[in-house]
Amino acid sequence: MTALADRPHMQLSEFEELARFAARTAEGLRLEFINGRLGVKAVPDGDHAEIVLWLQRVCMQHRPDLGLYAERGLKIKSYREGRAIPDASLARPGSFAGHGDWSATEAVQMAVEVTSFDRDTDRRDRREKPRAYAQTGIPVYLLIDRDSCEVTVYSEPEGDRYDKAVTVPFGKPVTLPDPVGIELDTEPLKDWVN
Repeated sequence: MTALADRPHMQLSEFEELARFAARTAEGLRLEFINGRLGVKAVPDGDHAEIVLWLQRVCMQHRPDLGLYAERGLKIKSYREGRAIPDASLARPGSFAGHGDWSATEAVQMAVEVTSFDRDTDRRDRREKPRAYAQTGIPVYLLIDRDSCEVTVYSEPEGDRYDKAVTVPFGKPVTLPDPVGIELDTEPLKDWVN
């Protein structure tokens, strides 16, 4: 094994500079850096935005002490430092005040991803993100999967995985466990599948 095998091909500082440049110039793209790999996400479609808005309203109704922050850049402490932009992060208001483009995850109670219709969704949202969020200790990861019309709630992070994952089809209720503590009625998600 060479010394290069243990380090990312791109340094974190190089990624952050590239991400800032892309945010200013590459309309329609968002960059992430997870497990030493550069990822590109397309800007979400209208149904995706409606799902995030719906979830914001649910959280405001049931947990007014928390805020659902859309597309907040997070520092992911996986084996190769990274950066991820969840579709939403649930945290106490003021948790990210004074932060730059990227914040530590200690205040995050739940990370949310809504699948997009792109070729990297399976790898990114279903495999890499659960591992990265668990490694960082985010208590709950909510995956709203428009491809399978299912919601998966990951909880009880332990090392590089979540010990518990509950999957239900759109239309069935699911519990977002503590520290979130919300019973989520997924029926409205059927309207934003296409």
